[in-house]
Amino acid sequence: MGVSVNGVAVRVVLSVVAICIGGYILGPPLYWHLREAIAASSSLSLSYCAPCLCDCSSQPIISLPQGLSNASIGDCAKHNPEVNGDTDRNFVELLSEELKMRETQALENQHRADIALLEAKKIASQYQKESDKCNSGMETCEEARERSEMSLVAQKKLTALWELRARQKGWKEGMAKSGSKSQAKVQSA
Repeated sequence: MGVSVNGVAVRVVLSVVAICIGGYILGPPLYWHLREAIAASSSLSLSYCAPCLCDCSSQPIISLPQGLSNASIGDCAKHNPEVNGDTDRNFVELLSEELKMRETQALENQHRADIALLEAKKIASQYQKESDKCNSGMETCEEARERSEMSLVAQKKLTALWELRARQKGWKEGMAKSGSKSQAKVQSA
């Protein structure tokens, strides 16, 4: 046999550990589901009873030791119209205060948002003005560049025309350099 006693023991121990972990994980939910199912089946056998109507003013107030309670006293307070009216009024007052507080907070938030919007509009207006100035300056520069290009082209044409006329009259390029040197010597003397 290829399986030793130690291998079988390890498998048994691992199986027991796996069952314990499974029980630990699945045990509590199964327990509570079974308990609810049993409680639900036992409560179906009981008939529904109407709420107790009692007169609390005729019952003496009993102070019970701490930890004990009398459910009938609590039931009396539930059905007392004066207590219910006070509770309803307090609840309505609390709700109205909450609404007023939220309305005030919403108004403050709206006010802050309006102020932030106005500031953003002012900043956007300033940026727009700066952009307009920049665009105007760019247009002026572009117009000046176009004028200077046209002037340069016209100057080149005029220079080419004068050079052509000079060549027709016998001028050569080397003469201009020597002529300018001789003029410079005459002027320095």
